[in-house]
Amino acid sequence: MPNGIQLRATTYDHPDAVKLNDQVQLEYRERYQGEGDATPLDPAMFVPPQGLYLLAYEPDGTPVASGAWRSQDENDEGYSDGDAEIKRMYVVPEARGKGLARRILAELEADARAAGRTRMALETGDQQPEAIALYLSSGYDYCPKFGLYRGYDSSRCMAKPLA
Repeated sequence: MPNGIQLRATTYDHPDAVKLNDQVQLEYRERYQGEGDATPLDPAMFVPPQGLYLLAYEPDGTPVASGAWRSQDENDEGYSDGDAEIKRMYVVPEARGKGLARRILAELEADARAAGRTRMALETGDQQPEAIALYLSSGYDYCPKFGLYRGYDSSRCMAKPLA
C-alpha cells in the first residue's frame, strides 16, 4: 500500500469503523441535501465468510478508508443469488487520490470470490461521480436497481461478475 498504509479486517461496530461511518454519513447528507444512508446494517452481516469489513490505516494508526461486503441472495429487494453487496466504501478527503478505494475494492472482490459469491453488486448515487468512475473503470456495469433506494431517481446500481 502507498506510504505504509495497511488494510485490516475489523468489525462494523469497531470504534474506527464507527468514526469513518459517521464521516461518510455527513458526506452523504451534504451531497444529497440532508439524507444519509438509511440502509439497515448489523455487525453480523460483515462477519466472514458471509462478509468482510476493511479499514485502511496510516502508519501512525489513523484510519483513513473503509469498505465492506455482505452476502445477499435473491429477495424482494431485487438482489440475485450469490451477490456480494459492497457497503461503506469511503476515503477521508485528505487521503483521496492515493488509490486506496481501488485497493480496498480489489481486496473485497477477492474475498467475496473466495467465499463463493458470484457477483459484486453495489448502489451509489448520481451525486457521487468519483465512485461511479471508480466502479466503471474497475469493470462494473449498470444493472437493474435493487436495495432500499431502488425507487429513487438518483440511485445508480452496478454489478460485476466474480468469475
